[in-house]
Amino acid sequence: MSQIYLGVQGSPSVPTQFTADDATIAIPLGNNLNVLSRDTSDNNDNGIQTTADPNGGQNLYIELTNRVTASVTTVDATPTVLLTFPLGSTPGTIIAWGDLTTYSSSLLSGSSYTFEGAAFTNGITATEIAVENKNIFEPAAMAAADFTLGVSGNNAVITVVGIVGQTINWSALFNYRFVG
Repeated sequence: MSQIYLGVQGSPSVPTQFTADDATIAIPLGNNLNVLSRDTSDNNDNGIQTTADPNGGQNLYIELTNRVTASVTTVDATPTVLLTFPLGSTPGTIIAWGDLTTYSSSLLSGSSYTFEGAAFTNGITATEIAVENKNIFEPAAMAAADFTLGVSGNNAVITVVGIVGQTINWSALFNYRFVG
């Protein structure tokens, strides 16, 4: 039986920089590269991208794109803007979908909602294509709470309405696709 011996000729090559999807560069410091995650509202049909932040630093982010999160607390039934998303200066069409979840410490109850809607922008003013579709999952104690997905100016807007005398914490996830 024969054996083959391959001698090691030096140390393996260690990368000295990593180029992200947006052409920024992450540079390890002391052979350490921080790989982190975050959400971004950047429009990217793949739904994911990498970026070095800051450029030339040791942080490389893996980002979930086309999404925005927001939260607000209501204590009455006054319509309250939860999220405003600028549609930008490029004419086009947006479809948006997502969910809202609530909890009321004063009622010891909560609710959840899903939504989808669409709008067109000419780059200056947005026009809602139709009223949003929504699913409502709420007990009787939360029946007076509500939300709308609509447009104002050149923005997509989620507005929530709480319940008089009740503290409600709202949390939303807004996803979208845009073509222009």
